[in-house]
Amino acid sequence: MIISIDRAGGVRAIYSDGFNWQALGKTLIQRASQVEPDHLGLWWADLAVSGGPRIGPFARRDAAIAAEVAWLEQNRL
Repeated sequence: MIISIDRAGGVRAIYSDGFNWQALGKTLIQRASQVEPDHLGLWWADLAVSGGPRIGPFARRDAAIAAEVAWLEQNRL
């Protein structure tokens, strides 16, 4: 997990159920992207809400999620 802390103390990270977010104090969780299938059953990662591209198609959902996480780590953290 990558946790980015800015000079003002703001924290950015990719959400994981395995981390105790309440330990950081007051939190604001916002959606950074969406992974959804198309009409053919292929998976796409739509990063528009984070200013990114629509990545895909992928045959498997886990591949789309891996691409989504990689893009967010490189471009938003």
